[in-house]
Amino acid sequence: MSIEIKAPTFPESVADGTVTTWHKQPGEACAADELIVDIETDKVVLEVVAPADGVITSILKGEGETVLSDEVIAQFEAGAAGTSADAAPAAETAAGGDTDKVGPAARKLITENNLDASQIAGTGKGGGITKEDVQNFIKSGAQAPVAAAPAPAAAKAAPAPAATVSVAAGERVEKRVPMTRLRATIAKRLVEAQQNAAMLTTYNEVNMKPVMELRKQYKDLFEKVHGGTRLGFMSFFVKAATEALKRFPAVNASIDGNDMVYHGYQDIGVAVSTDRGLMVPVLRDTDSMSLADVESTIADFGKRGRDGKLGLNDMQGGTFTITNGGVFGSLMSTPILNPPQTAILGMHKIQERPMAVNGQVVILPMMYLALSYDHRMIDGKEAVQFLVTLKDLLEDPARMLLDV
Repeated sequence: MSIEIKAPTFPESVADGTVTTWHKQPGEACAADELIVDIETDKVVLEVVAPADGVITSILKGEGETVLSDEVIAQFEAGAAGTSADAAPAAETAAGGDTDKVGPAARKLITENNLDASQIAGTGKGGGITKEDVQNFIKSGAQAPVAAAPAPAAAKAAPAPAATVSVAAGERVEKRVPMTRLRATIAKRLVEAQQNAAMLTTYNEVNMKPVMELRKQYKDLFEKVHGGTRLGFMSFFVKAATEALKRFPAVNASIDGNDMVYHGYQDIGVAVSTDRGLMVPVLRDTDSMSLADVESTIADFGKRGRDGKLGLNDMQGGTFTITNGGVFGSLMSTPILNPPQTAILGMHKIQERPMAVNGQVVILPMMYLALSYDHRMIDGKEAVQFLVTLKDLLEDPARMLLDV
């Protein structure tokens, strides 16, 4: 039975997508619900799976081509017998003709990055090399490309993480690759945020010793009681921000044209860094979430973000955002607003510093906090008071329980 393979139904905010990787080629056997193609939109990468056991008979939209919502991208024959991907002709590598069992998606990455397939350990059936094997090989930096050559002009799909380039002294190598749709959209939104908002940033610092001592005291018990969920710092910041947002509604609001929209709930976005770019999945109704709920959800966001599994629903909405540059060692930064939100909190590295406490110099673990806000919506007084409230709650966590 012949079946049309269609692109997913895109939400209204997504106009079209780009075919990035065909995981199956015409004639290859496909199992029901097996991943056959990735389609990248402005926000996420969507996966299309096989509707039944069978084979793809023809591909109508190649890698790099633009597709519309529900557009037919391939023809599929259900019940037909196909060849195994492991039995596909071995790819000739750039290292002088060594061969191996290489799947189509893996072969494409090997060609683009000019790698030697004989040095890549295959984990697929019969020792075949999968796309994931190649990506892991590139990330490990185990081998430089055989030659410092640019990617073929025909390769329009989203680039894989770049391999380390080994060049002789004096050589000046450049590699030009197109922006992915997601990266281009992020760039556009960041520029628009700076151009369209009266963005201002206020700073403060928080003594992290109380939170660190509380975490140290209970982290083992917390992990045991909550099924392996680890107690981190982000959950304290989410809960403190939630309480502060309730006290300062303007910081939890957004601007829609000439209207100011006040939200009676707290949906906090948490910035997650991935190979495809920065994504901001949203924690819903954080006022009703426990610390364990926050930590487990953030851990799930991080894992799915790295695997490219975050969906559109995970990132839609949000009334406030928290970004943590401290995990990368940032001591201070100025976060950029995430429109249409009117404020974003920046966390940073915990650094021991000498502080004056009751007339004495004490070494304390301090963190700089940055609150960027839209001055059209939020007055300086509210922004400063919001950040001071956040500082007070974190320096005395019991205040979150007592609501004082």
